[in-house]
Amino acid sequence: MPVRRIIIAITGATGAIYGVRLLQVLREIPGIELHLMVSDAGVLNLHQELGMGRKEVEALAHVVHHIRDVGAAIASGSFQSDGMIIAPCSMKTLAAVAHGLSDNLISRAADVVLKERRRLILMVRETPFNLAHLRNMTAVTEMGGIIFPPLPGFYHRPQSITEMVDHTVGRVLDLFAIPHTLTPRWNGMKQDD
Repeated sequence: MPVRRIIIAITGATGAIYGVRLLQVLREIPGIELHLMVSDAGVLNLHQELGMGRKEVEALAHVVHHIRDVGAAIASGSFQSDGMIIAPCSMKTLAAVAHGLSDNLISRAADVVLKERRRLILMVRETPFNLAHLRNMTAVTEMGGIIFPPLPGFYHRPQSITEMVDHTVGRVLDLFAIPHTLTPRWNGMKQDD
């Protein structure tokens, strides 16, 4: 079975749980190789929101890259991957991707994914959005990226934060055509007679 490589980045926006949960779920699926980057602000959020340290999160990945290592394999279009997920994606990272800054390995890897026409998902976290945020999201969308704010669905009547996170993570996995059972599928509206 060929290996599917997925790049995950965790940046300094709130919502570190999404990146961690993606790593946990994908780690259990045979044939997937996870490449991880965590920004310094991402490390702070992991500690603040989840009580996790860098090493604990890095242990969930198969390969870990330092964000200042712009010579890493994932910085080249010759590195074969299925795509990249930035979860969560700060507005700073969004801006760097939208403007092709490639100022660290996270934005460089995203730039490579876009130029190679692979799947890029940015789980942007900020509210409310200002005009710069919206324009940057438009720019990334026009380049082929997918803007995916982690907004919970309630039609499946979640009973916990875990169920809400899993629903969102499941939707992201759907975009990579990765089978999962994290959340029930929509079967239409049920009506009382």
